[in-house]
Amino acid sequence: MDILSLIGLLIGFGAILGGQALEGGHITSLINGPAIIIVLGGTLGGVMLQTPLRVFMSGLKMLGWVVFPPKLQGEASIAKILEWSNIARKEGLLGLEDIAENETDAFAQKGLQLLVDGSEPEVIRRVLEVELDAKEHHGTQAARIYEGMGGYSPTIGIIGAVMGLIHVMQNLADPSKLGSGIATAFVATIYGVGLANLLFLPVANKLKAQVHAQSQMYEMMIEGIISIAEGENPRNIETKLQGFVE
Repeated sequence: MDILSLIGLLIGFGAILGGQALEGGHITSLINGPAIIIVLGGTLGGVMLQTPLRVFMSGLKMLGWVVFPPKLQGEASIAKILEWSNIARKEGLLGLEDIAENETDAFAQKGLQLLVDGSEPEVIRRVLEVELDAKEHHGTQAARIYEGMGGYSPTIGIIGAVMGLIHVMQNLADPSKLGSGIATAFVATIYGVGLANLLFLPVANKLKAQVHAQSQMYEMMIEGIISIAEGENPRNIETKLQGFVE
């Protein structure tokens, strides 16, 4: 669990609500149903319009990474690569055939299969780098869903504010209806700006950092497989790969 994300959420929203209470305002005054519908609904609609369905669904699945990021087992991956290297030195590259068939990670399995097939190191690198670029691009695009939400929500908040003021102007003759319109106007702006800077943009940056960290692990896998293909000493391979996890 990424406890820092939870602490950040508590501090960010706690500071806003705490400041409101210290100024003598009521926290309930920040709760406004129409403003929530305008900001969240408008923001979600805009992001759905700009995003392909596959990327949108991936972005929703990735949201859990903010609190429960995927475990990047760098040391375990290095140990696995060194095991492959030792097998290749003792039995030849064909000795990795059974391991390739039983490997659960699709990326590593493809690399091992290329080794077993006797592909040249540069061919292996090109094939795996193409797949890595595709994975990283897809992950980054999914994370940018929340970046888009962070861009849209302040503007949608302004739209909500204008709508609230229109409601006020239409009911100047009826003072009893002025309060709700003014509340929607100001609270919608707070929702738009607050959600963008306290939630959507930080979530986007956190997810992009996770995608980058995963890409580094795949880069380490590529370097390890290429080193095996070139027949490097396992000790040299370990020294090289340690740079990815330090």
